[in-house]
Amino acid sequence: MVSEKKRCGWCGTDPLYVKYHDEEWGVPVKDDKKMFEFLLLETFQAGLSWITILRKRENFKLAFDNFDYKKIAKYDQAKIDSLLQNEGIIRNKLKVHSAVNNAIHFMEIQKEFGSFTNYIWNFVNHKPIINTWSSHKDAPATSKESDALSKDLKKRGFKFVGSTVVYAHMQATGMVNDHIESCFRFRQV
Repeated sequence: MVSEKKRCGWCGTDPLYVKYHDEEWGVPVKDDKKMFEFLLLETFQAGLSWITILRKRENFKLAFDNFDYKKIAKYDQAKIDSLLQNEGIIRNKLKVHSAVNNAIHFMEIQKEFGSFTNYIWNFVNHKPIINTWSSHKDAPATSKESDALSKDLKKRGFKFVGSTVVYAHMQATGMVNDHIESCFRFRQV
């Protein structure tokens, strides 16, 4: 039975959170499109709970052209204005503008490094950092790697990429395995 599995405490019992924990969180992402999706969602999450973003994820997917960074980079003011009227997403003007800005810089990194994935995974020497926490409360909000990545992304023009947002992104995309040791997913990812 699913409920008998030991999980990280942060996901609680909300079915959406449990599904995300069990199927996505901490799984190494090596695909640029998926990496951009997580980056966009994490930047919108800044200051909010992740469950809020998960509940709106499908709305974000529709509003942001299936997270197609090539299209997002070309959004004009009319498209931005329509996003700011979209009640299905987080209608924060700075965050909407940052999505367009970050898509542009995302592609610049792709040109420079061959892929965004190659660039970002370099910050962890291209292999996940495996932490050994007994409680999800032991996991830090930032790390020296997230500090360095945040600083570099900001230098490259990215917005809403503070170290805490970047560390959450690293956890979500499997660059860091922060599943607690007793969680059934710890050894799976």
